[in-house]
Amino acid sequence: MNPPPLNDKSLFKQQSYVNGQWVDAKSGKTFSVDNPGNGQTLGTMPEMNAEDTQMAIDAAAAALPSFRRTTGRERARMLRKWYQLMMDNADDIAKLITWENGKPLGDAKGEVTYAANFFEWFSEEAPRSYGDTIPAGVPGNRVFTVKEPVGVTGLITPWNFPAAMITRKMGPALAAGCTVVAKSPGETPFTAAAIAELAHRAGIPPGVINIVTALENTAEVGNALTSSNTVKKVSFTGSTRVGKLLMKQSSDTLKKLSFELGGNAPFIVFDDADLDLAVNGAIASKFRGSGQTCVCANRLYVQSGIYDDFAKAFTEKVKNFKVGAGDQEGVTHGPLIHERAVEKVKAHVEDAVKQGGKVLAGGQALPDLGSNYFQPTVIRDMKNDMQLAHEETFGPVAGLFPFSSEADVVAMANDTEVGLAGYFFSKDIQRCYRVAESLEVGMVGINTGIISDAAAPFGGVKHSGFGREGSKYGIEEYQIIKTVTLGGMGQELQASA
Repeated sequence: MNPPPLNDKSLFKQQSYVNGQWVDAKSGKTFSVDNPGNGQTLGTMPEMNAEDTQMAIDAAAAALPSFRRTTGRERARMLRKWYQLMMDNADDIAKLITWENGKPLGDAKGEVTYAANFFEWFSEEAPRSYGDTIPAGVPGNRVFTVKEPVGVTGLITPWNFPAAMITRKMGPALAAGCTVVAKSPGETPFTAAAIAELAHRAGIPPGVINIVTALENTAEVGNALTSSNTVKKVSFTGSTRVGKLLMKQSSDTLKKLSFELGGNAPFIVFDDADLDLAVNGAIASKFRGSGQTCVCANRLYVQSGIYDDFAKAFTEKVKNFKVGAGDQEGVTHGPLIHERAVEKVKAHVEDAVKQGGKVLAGGQALPDLGSNYFQPTVIRDMKNDMQLAHEETFGPVAGLFPFSSEADVVAMANDTEVGLAGYFFSKDIQRCYRVAESLEVGMVGINTGIISDAAAPFGGVKHSGFGREGSKYGIEEYQIIKTVTLGGMGQELQASA
């Protein structure tokens, strides 16, 4: 075993967290978690199954009646304390992220701050869940609404943001007064476990949050959450294929759902764009996390008048990247999560080259570093019938597609089943409105490649899912609106006692 060198070694947990206790799987089975950069085993986690998951669901159900009766201000104090504990232990959590996910330590530290911000944000939203007083259409009636927690929630999170994806769901769930059963990613479970330990220290009551771990049994655990009558809401971040499966499984129990699924983000650079701003925005959007984010630019469309200049400036920056283990000094980009990810990246590069794409930088695996490394790659002269145009690469490959007109590029950008994020760069304010209103995506970045913010609603359209996370809307995904109608009202004032 090769656990990361933490300042607080008690944050490295190799158990699941259920009902306020650290527990093993009933079967005694475990799975190993390896560092994607060097293949060394970091530790093990319980291989939980449906029976273990049911125990967590029961714990969440038992904790719900008392927790839902807490005031928003009480829940706000818990979340605020949890936020502060995350910030106080940011270095250790960042090390865990780097060791199990592979991203450079600087990126991991940024993720910790981003993740903690959801606890801070929803600590401020918790006391402000307002209902409405509604003018009734029936004389003598008085109508008002209240917002109530939906109940026990099931959260399923991915490996690419081991901290932020779980806090973005847990924050609003607790703010609303819900209790939680979370399935942490099998590739990166230690970060979630550390966050659960901090919840324990923050005084979150037993059963309010529960962390279930599994790798081989992931589908079984997911089915236990989606088929349970006790679980009233499921939130999932992951692939469109799995999202559709979870939606089918949830249909028998008619759950409230919110899904953030796959993307194929267009990144458009118009002739009138600020070249330096566009290049820096493309670097940030495309290569963040070595291209392993759902909002990464996947298709870079550059107008013909600026195409060559953009390709040159962009490639020069990419050539300055340093690939290596995330904990090494000066490394800008780490490994991909596993060999399957590398194979997909290689397939997209080979397909592009076969059809006439020209590699300007990278294009090769880096076996001397390890089996999961691939060079940050730039390919020009891309065409719309190439694989990369229609499939999310989820890796460090930037394909540059030329275009001539605004109408043509918007049509190409929208020619996909998914619609999570889109980006474009232009100085023309009228064009900014036209294009933003025409892109079929849930989020648009104009003259920026970074759109993630706890204050901004996050989510997609089409096959990229539904529901919003973060922002003032995020808490609504974990609430129901109850209407109360009072009859027999509106009598005349009584003249006598």
